[in-house]
Amino acid sequence: MVLLAACAAPKPVANPKLVVLGHAGSGFFTPISPFNFRPPSSWRGVRHALRLGADGSEIDLQLSQDSVVMLYHDQKLENSSTGHGCVSQHPAAELVQLRYRGGWPYDWFQHERPVTFDTLLVRLSRRPSFPRLHLDLHEDDLCLPAGHQHDRTPAFIRQIARSLSRYHVPPQQVLLVTQEAGTIPLVRAAMPQVRIGLEIASDEFGTGLRLAKSEKVHTIVLDADRVTPDQTAQARAAGLSVVVFGGRSAKDIRRVLATQPNEIEVDNVKRLLILQGRGKKH
Repeated sequence: MVLLAACAAPKPVANPKLVVLGHAGSGFFTPISPFNFRPPSSWRGVRHALRLGADGSEIDLQLSQDSVVMLYHDQKLENSSTGHGCVSQHPAAELVQLRYRGGWPYDWFQHERPVTFDTLLVRLSRRPSFPRLHLDLHEDDLCLPAGHQHDRTPAFIRQIARSLSRYHVPPQQVLLVTQEAGTIPLVRAAMPQVRIGLEIASDEFGTGLRLAKSEKVHTIVLDADRVTPDQTAQARAAGLSVVVFGGRSAKDIRRVLATQPNEIEVDNVKRLLILQGRGKKH
């Protein structure tokens, strides 16, 4: 009994200021803990996270051939849909007719199609209050020639800015996440009131932190699998907010909570809310 008590993971301390977001909506296809049949960055994935009580959702954005901003996670359509090639090779009218594909048993439960960013904003604007949105910009277009894979980023940023303005999205509810230093001034020019998050690879933390400080971004974004308390402490000392993405099991979520981030994009919203005393066990 004593040994078991000593080995038990410490109970996480509830943080009323912690912002909880669904990662890519409700996470990715999983068979257990939890069973999730909703595709990443799909409308029903986002809606489910909000219904569970999340403060908002992280979503992945890409630009269609005809410059419409789409919700889609993977770099290639065939990875998780009935399409082929890249989002950038197809017009939006064609993309919204595709079906997500997760294989057995997920496709017994889901019949989702990709949606446009505008469609998402229209639906979210009907809510009593607009939720938090983290917009993960997928700028690295594998279907463009080497050296030109970011050529469409300026148009991408302009279209996002137009959509946020069109639907009167409160800028304080939005975080734009990029891995590219060159994108930061484009976002600042198009959306000066929107927060910018720099995603930093774990093996490049020192370099990324220096870049975040020199560019005066608001936030850094770190992977739950590798984030450490020392990293979040260094970021805080530099005046930066910290977002961590990932975490599905109770053990993983407890470990992430121990690093004391400001916001978590979690794959298991229900479990995290229970651990924070904000959810129901049944």
